[in-house]
Amino acid sequence: MTKPSSYSTVTMVICLVYLMSKWISTHYKLWPSIGIPPITVLLLER
Repeated sequence: MTKPSSYSTVTMVICLVYLMSKWISTHYKLWPSIGIPPITVLLLER
């Protein structure tokens, strides 16, 4: 059996991944050349 806290954490991670995938796919459809560089810049700055 898994603990409720770990289960909620897994659920949150799945929801975040789902929202990020939808957001990235939307930006990729709207701005294929402009949407990708800012994402890589944000990832590299962290």
